[in-house]
Order: sequence, then structure tokens, then C-alpha cells
Amino acid sequence: MSIPSSLPSLSPRTLVIRIESLAESPEQSEEYMEELVFLVRSAGYEVAEKRSYGWRRPDPATFITKGRVEEIAQLLKAKGDQIDFILVDADISPVQVRNLEKVWEKPVVDREGLILEIFARSARTAQAKAQVELAKLEYELPRLAHQWTHLSRERGGIGLRGGGGEQQLEIDRRKMRQRIFRLRKALEAFEQQAEVRREGRDRLPRVTLVGYTNVGKSTLMRLITKAPVLVEDRLFATLDTTTRKVTLNGWSFLLSDTVGFIRKLPPKLLQAFHTTLAEVREADLLLLVVDASSSGYIEQIRTVERTLETIGAGHIPILLVMNKMDRLSPEQRELVEESWRAQTPYPTVFISAARRENIEVLYTTLVELLSSLPRFRRTSEGR
Repeated sequence: MSIPSSLPSLSPRTLVIRIESLAESPEQSEEYMEELVFLVRSAGYEVAEKRSYGWRRPDPATFITKGRVEEIAQLLKAKGDQIDFILVDADISPVQVRNLEKVWEKPVVDREGLILEIFARSARTAQAKAQVELAKLEYELPRLAHQWTHLSRERGGIGLRGGGGEQQLEIDRRKMRQRIFRLRKALEAFEQQAEVRREGRDRLPRVTLVGYTNVGKSTLMRLITKAPVLVEDRLFATLDTTTRKVTLNGWSFLLSDTVGFIRKLPPKLLQAFHTTLAEVREADLLLLVVDASSSGYIEQIRTVERTLETIGAGHIPILLVMNKMDRLSPEQRELVEESWRAQTPYPTVFISAARRENIEVLYTTLVELLSSLPRFRRTSEGR
């Protein structure tokens, strides 16, 4: 069963609502809003208005406090047809979505729904499409009920059981569960195939690029492998794992690029992309690529570290690659290098993949780290 997107297909202009944490600094709030706007644009939608709100306790019925709900309702009334849907940067329940849509009379999408939409647009291979569809179906299943309330009102009634809407709801739920079951079986088959491929290349050590989305991993992959790799300035441009054999200074290994991470990445996606993320879990060395020009690069590193722990890859050695150094002034470069070297537990190189700055330093450090690993020493000794 094909589940229609909850987002409108024509003139998709959104009101973006960010929920600020009381612990956020003004700089963090600004960066989080920029990231959210980038998410919206990566999904192919236009940001018509932005609002940030902060409060201690979500309202059980609407998540957003009643005063803010009314304030936004007045804004929507004033804007008329200039806004097509509302994005709430939080995980809100199906009941809260329904209540907000009743007041605002516009579709409401939460953060998870938006990220799923981006993944759906970025999926290219059969495996990626199956992974995204599974995550979307599991997201949509608990939200299905209110889509049929209009039929229940029309055909159901006092003293009647199982109105037309309820019957259709059960049919749709059954179809969705059946599709979810088939997708899980298909992904199990993909995982078995991937395992066979990995066993077939076990003679070579594996290096995997990880990092926040849109930090230059694909650019670095293309530079190291000298092979054509998709490079786009948008979030989650890469969903499928790309693996290439690389030889540096006489040492051979397999280099893989995979999906990028982000704050509050939906758990359903991490579960659905279990097979893809196996490349990360089974790596011998991780290249953690960071956008050094971002004011929030330390938080990005922490986000990646937490995600690695979540997927069972927190024990793998890391080489930190501080990328996009060309975007910094000489003073900023010095500050970044000094401050980060003083606090990092990782060996670190500072580069610009786009301008090939310090790439030889990266190559040398990468080979030194690989040659120090027991797995790589066995490979080199057998030559």
C-alpha cells in the first residue's frame, strides 16, 4: 500500500516552529534554526515564516501552550494562503497533531515526518527505498486513525458498532502491517547479501567515513578514491553505502561512505537502516569528518559519538578529520587547532577537501593508524 505524504504537493510553503530548550545559548538557538531551515529546503519546501518559542512543560493536548496555539492561529489567519503547512520541530503525538490541525486548519508535520520525507526523496536503490518505506510505514501506522474519522462520523452512530470508517481503518491497518512484514523480510535478505559481500572482502581492512550530514564526506570520498561520487549541498544527499578499494603509499584498504547523522535522528530510521549502518559497525577505523567552519562543530562531534554508541560502533578507533578549514581566517584556524587539540582524545588532521589542503597529511596519518591495527599488520605481513 502506498502511503500518501502528509505534505502538500503544490506551493509547499511552511511556517517553521522551533521549540527552544531553556539551556540553549543564543548562538545555539540561531544555529539550530538554520539547521531546521536547511532541513525544510532539503525536502524541497519553502520557508514562509519562522517562529521560536520556549517553555518548560508541553501541553498534553497540543504540545504547544494554548496561548501560543491561539497566537499562531491568528498569524495563519493574517497570512491567508501564503502558508500551506506547519512544521513543528519536535516529536508530537498523533493526537496532538490532530488537535493542532483542528485549530489551525492546516496540515501539521513534526520533525520526524520531515526527515522521513527527505530520506524518501533521496532514496535511489531498492534497499534504500525499502528502508525508508519501512520507517515511513511504522511512523504512519499510529497516525492512521484520525484520517478516517470523517467516515466514522458519516456512517457510524450511537448504538452502531464498526462504522464505515472503522472498517476501512482496520483494512488499512492490516495492509500496512502486511507490508511492514514483507519489507522486514526483504531487508533481511539485503542484510544476508551484504554479509556475503563483506566476507568476500575480509582480506582488506575497512575504513568508513562518518559524520554529521553535509560536512564534506562525499567530497572527501571522491578525492581519496578518485572515483565519481554524488556531491550535493543538501542534507542526506547520500543514503546508500558506497565502497571503493583504495591504495595509499602501498597500503590497500576498503573505504566506505554512508548516511550522515544529525541531531534527533529518528530511532525508526536508525532501526530501518540497520543493514546500511553495518558498514560502520564492522569498520576497522572511522574517519569522523567535521565541518570546522561551523560554530557548533563540537556539538556535531558529540552527536556523532552518541549515534555511534547507539548503533554499536562506539568502540571503533577514530581519526578526526576537521574539514573546510579554508573557510576560516588565519586567526580562526589557529584558535580551532589549539582549542581542539587540547581537548580531543582522537588523532586529528585539519584539511580542506575542496581545495586539497593538507591531504597528504591525512593520507600519511591514515596509513600510520591502519598499520598500527592488528588486522592491518597481519595483512601487510602476508604480502
